[in-house]
Amino acid sequence: MDTSRRNLLCGLGGLALGGAVAGLTAPAMAAVDPNAPAGRFSQVNGEFGWKPHKLDPAEVAMVAYDGYWYKGYACGYGVFYSIIGLMGEKYGAPYNQFPYAMLEANKGGISDWGTICGALYGAAAAYALFWGRKERTPMVNELYRWYEVTKLPIYNPGDKATGVKGALPQNSSGSVLCHISVSKWCYAHKIEATSKERSERCGRITADVATKAVEILNAKIDKGKDWKGTFAVQAAVAGCGECHQTKGNDANWAKGVMDCTPCHNGSKALADKFNNHP
Repeated sequence: MDTSRRNLLCGLGGLALGGAVAGLTAPAMAAVDPNAPAGRFSQVNGEFGWKPHKLDPAEVAMVAYDGYWYKGYACGYGVFYSIIGLMGEKYGAPYNQFPYAMLEANKGGISDWGTICGALYGAAAAYALFWGRKERTPMVNELYRWYEVTKLPIYNPGDKATGVKGALPQNSSGSVLCHISVSKWCYAHKIEATSKERSERCGRITADVATKAVEILNAKIDKGKDWKGTFAVQAAVAGCGECHQTKGNDANWAKGVMDCTPCHNGSKALADKFNNHP
């Protein structure tokens, strides 16, 4: 290996520099000293500079499911690895240089805080390696809205199931939040949140999210800037947004595009549980 090639692979742990070796950037790059300090906010190969590759959704689903169970790294890791890790297996650098285990932090809605579903974040993070906000946001919107309305889980690993085998009950979460997604499913089907069934459900949803995420990614690669999603903005978001997300309105103090309904529908489940409970 010559000196310039070795320097490229070693610089910054090879995270992005390998892209030059793989021919992912058009201009030739000078050798980079791996010991040289980086400039503030600088990024080798530029921001969103990696080249995306199309993947087989069926293969991605299997990898995502296995990734969920790998060392207990769970949903965010499973989805991210099924996209970027699989590209690394097929195309080498820079994809195989990424510290995938970083995505383990998304387990349980980010370190068990029950916030954003880790699987969804894993997909958004993968998209962000290739596309900036203007092009990425519609992709994220499409995936997240699909997640809100689709009855999950769909994927069934059959005899290769790690948690429990057989069909699992489905429901639509109505929310991208881990807490709501898990709680609604467990309540509806009388299954404990700490059970193997619930873990299996999340493993299968990891595969479902990865599948949909790659379908979107493949379509984006094919159509480029002409790609458009198919899911309309939720009715609650459109309605509530007229007052709460309209510039100049006195009530313009809300932000976000997740469905408003799960947290603001006034149902019994949302009543004050801090007084005289249960």
